[in-house]
Amino acid sequence: MPKPLTLPQPFPTTDDLSEDAYSLRLISPAYASSTGELNAVLQYIYHSFFFKRCGYADVAEKLVSIAVAEMLHLNLLGQTVLALGAPPVFCRCPYNGFDFYSAKYVAYSRTLKFMLEDDIIGERQAICMYNHMLVKLKNTQVKEIVSRICGDEELHLKTLQSILDDFKG
Repeated sequence: MPKPLTLPQPFPTTDDLSEDAYSLRLISPAYASSTGELNAVLQYIYHSFFFKRCGYADVAEKLVSIAVAEMLHLNLLGQTVLALGAPPVFCRCPYNGFDFYSAKYVAYSRTLKFMLEDDIIGERQAICMYNHMLVKLKNTQVKEIVSRICGDEELHLKTLQSILDDFKG
């Protein structure tokens, strides 16, 4: 299994977090929604299959490395959701327990170029979502978690843009 594509800094812990409905509402969509970490994991794995099959094993491995990083984010967010007071159910609103995640949100593009473009769009949406959260969050520990994840998303965006540039060239 490839190493996760992450920044060298350690991830913050969820130790000492307590129930916080406001923070929970803000971060929940990042966990398991159409723009959340669960969707990113599935989309990168799906796209990696096609790149490998088409002879781009190096790109496929890079996509899996990003997927592994997204799995770490999913794990950290799930722990955060639980610490903030809700079960980490795979839905947009775990505190309500409905609006379950669906794999219909995965971008099922059929060309390699479109897959990379979809992945870039996903990273841009994630960065925007996390930055929006950072403006609204008041809980400093949750802000540290979100900020750390956002840093990885920026790294993923740069990596994907570089792959797309090479692919076009």
